Amino acid sequence: MTQSTHQRLVLASNNAGKVREIAQLLAGTGLEVVPQGAFAVPEVEENGLTFVENAILKARAAARHSGCPALADDSGLEVDALKGAPGIRSARYAGPEASDAQNIARLLAALDGVPEAERSARFQCLLVYLRHADDPTPMICQGTWEGRILEAPRGTQGFGYDPVFFVPNQGCSAAELDPAIKNQLSHRGQALRQWRARLAGDSGRP
Repeated sequence: MTQSTHQRLVLASNNAGKVREIAQLLAGTGLEVVPQGAFAVPEVEENGLTFVENAILKARAAARHSGCPALADDSGLEVDALKGAPGIRSARYAGPEASDAQNIARLLAALDGVPEAERSARFQCLLVYLRHADDPTPMICQGTWEGRILEAPRGTQGFGYDPVFFVPNQGCSAAELDPAIKNQLSHRGQALRQWRARLAGDSGRP
């Protein structure tokens, strides 16, 4: 990753929780991670049908407006009892401007009466890296974190659906985990570690 250690990278997100989490995960890499807000990158319409399509849309917009390589992720929660919902609409599940609490409330209402054994779910993260806005070969990494949905929120760490996402091997919700442990286990942490490993082995990328 020698060439990357002095690289300025635009992060295609305005989500404060996501920006904070990715900055923590990339600490010590030497990468200068700059949120897209610093470049006044406009919000892109996420009209893709999949996580990866939306991540590419966001990365291209960020790269084009900043002139820097861009990193974008599109992530969300898939609940088996809801046939994969909220999925790519996770951030907007309760409406376009919905808060985390509103999204959680809608999710719990949709699962009302569903027994614990049928509340299996997973977080998905699709991470896309573009060297420039017209990069024809995006680097794509994926992380998946399995768990189940609780009947009520627990914990104050994290963001999004973390308070209702139970992590079986930890015996608590994602919002009850120490941030360092969450970063080791999470879908986003998995995808970012893949990206760092692949970038280190790809001498053709800056």
